[in-house]
Amino acid sequence: MRLLGVLITLLFACATAVLSFPAFFRVEHVYPIAQMVAMRGLLVVAFAAIALLFVLLAAARRIRGFALSMAMVAVIGAIAGGVTLGLRGYGHDSLPAATDTSVRVMTWNTLGNAAGAYRVAQTAIAMDADIIALPETSQDVGEQIAVEMRELGRPMWVHTVGYNQQDAPTPQAWETTLLISPDLGDYSVIESSADGSSNTTTLPSTVAMPVDGEGPIIVAVHAVSPTAGYMDSWPDDLRWIADQCAAGNSVILAGDFNATLDHLARFGMDGHDLGYCDDAAAETGNGAVGTWPTSMPSLLGAQIDHVMHSSAWRATGSIVLTNLDGAGSDHRPLVVQLEPVG
Repeated sequence: MRLLGVLITLLFACATAVLSFPAFFRVEHVYPIAQMVAMRGLLVVAFAAIALLFVLLAAARRIRGFALSMAMVAVIGAIAGGVTLGLRGYGHDSLPAATDTSVRVMTWNTLGNAAGAYRVAQTAIAMDADIIALPETSQDVGEQIAVEMRELGRPMWVHTVGYNQQDAPTPQAWETTLLISPDLGDYSVIESSADGSSNTTTLPSTVAMPVDGEGPIIVAVHAVSPTAGYMDSWPDDLRWIADQCAAGNSVILAGDFNATLDHLARFGMDGHDLGYCDDAAAETGNGAVGTWPTSMPSLLGAQIDHVMHSSAWRATGSIVLTNLDGAGSDHRPLVVQLEPVG
């Protein structure tokens, strides 16, 4: 029995190490570890509960050594997860005042038109958004949002990419819409993005380039989710997204990445989070605030919606809007403020 206890403890310690540091073991894209790692907040709670259970079991003398060993491993797992989330930030609920040069980026997976065009427009106006990435939003809905925003005094250009309608797992997931303020200049969607020849595999992303060459490349991202049927194409999507943030370019990525920073680790270059881009929420203290699902407390959810930027920008603030959890979408909006560098 003692040997069995040692074996169980060792196996539990190995599992704890893998779940705490998946990128080190290069298993962050392996089913079902990828799904478990996405919910780091839940893992911390689970490890804490396991530790408490085995502390109580330690009251029995016959299994005291085994129980205390298991409790110690669980405590280490809870601490490791808590520290990782703490370094990314447990949340700030305000943005700095906008400046003449700042750009505010909002992303919200709207689950079709579940949130309603007027609510999306109101939120964008309240957040003073210059760029709005809307995965799972059709062109018609995007145009409705633009009309509402124009009526509220903030016109926007609408760009939409759609394909693979027959493979869309949720309503309007085959379209991704990007709204850009005319104050940033004229933009157009690049042809390879529009026809899908260079894009995410199953769900579309929208790549917009400034017509006059001035201003950042803007990508509204929608990677496929890592469900059982898409485990092969999911990392391909993440790799493609990383490629959009090449060295030396001015780039802003925003949208539903269907991946946390753990899943993106192997695609970061030279110390950056993804390609040559960095995660604005993690830089500004909101990297541990879950954006999905809205049915779960934000600190227990997955941080899968991101705004990322190249070194041409620096993040000065971010906020995850938890007051819209009843709006209809299963995602929370994320708003980030960026300032140009130099």
